Amino acid sequence: MKPLLLIDVDGPLNPYAAKAQRRPEGYRTHRMRPTGWTGAERAKPLRVWLNPDHGAELLALADAYELVWATTWKDEANDWIGPHLGLPRLPFIDWPVMHGRAPRGTFWKTRYILEYAGERPFAWIDDDITAMDREYVDQHHPAQALLMRIDEQIGLVRTDFDTLAAWAAP
Repeated sequence: MKPLLLIDVDGPLNPYAAKAQRRPEGYRTHRMRPTGWTGAERAKPLRVWLNPDHGAELLALADAYELVWATTWKDEANDWIGPHLGLPRLPFIDWPVMHGRAPRGTFWKTRYILEYAGERPFAWIDDDITAMDREYVDQHHPAQALLMRIDEQIGLVRTDFDTLAAWAAP
């Protein structure tokens, strides 16, 4: 079986923490109203920056990986994010609890990532990965794992895609 490539949206694909009103080079601005963003308290749609080249980069990795959304967008990433990147519908992790307590100082997603992966190797790209998450995965996951923290001000860059390709190469 191919390893999983677990993809977070906000941070890796949407460099949301870049300077306000200053879209990073290569990105396009999209206005979205995913579930949880709508309502009277939020009159303006969510601003999301996406780089259309990232879709081709991810599809190029699909020979080596099974691509999976690992984002709080859950299945809505297939409706709001994937089409702008030219991605097909992808499986997604349906978090049982979001933003809840986590073991030993880890990010709340980490334990669910391990549950989803089972015994499969995986690479995970997210802006909230820490040394505690790496240590926890090393201690609790039976297969190889690559945890890549992506800068939420920059998003994915060429060297990230190269690292992912090299890691999955036989």
